Amino acid sequence: MAITKADRRERRRRRVRATVHGVSERPRLNVFRSLKHIHAQLIDDDAGHTLAAASSLEAAIKSQGLKKTEEATLVGKLLAQRALDKQIKRVVFDRAGYRYHGRVKAVADGAREGGLEF
Repeated sequence: MAITKADRRERRRRRVRATVHGVSERPRLNVFRSLKHIHAQLIDDDAGHTLAAASSLEAAIKSQGLKKTEEATLVGKLLAQRALDKQIKRVVFDRAGYRYHGRVKAVADGAREGGLEF
């Protein structure tokens, strides 16, 4: 049986998740990247709850007609704004097995510009 690209990503994701753990004081900033869109959310792993989320599917971002990397930066900024509204300033970044470049890096940079620390 051939090991696919998705299988390799899943193995990387499991390896990262073995060490990255979010708590309510410092939640996990998880990124999901599809071919067209990008989603980011803050997760409290102890309680099993999503504290804040943002996506390129939201009307505020989708209607601007930007490139995917520019949308990813806006998703990071929007998530940071929602986190700061809930008094969350520090997070742990979870790239979910994706390489840290392109849109994943753009989300991280946007979140840092928005005021999150990681």
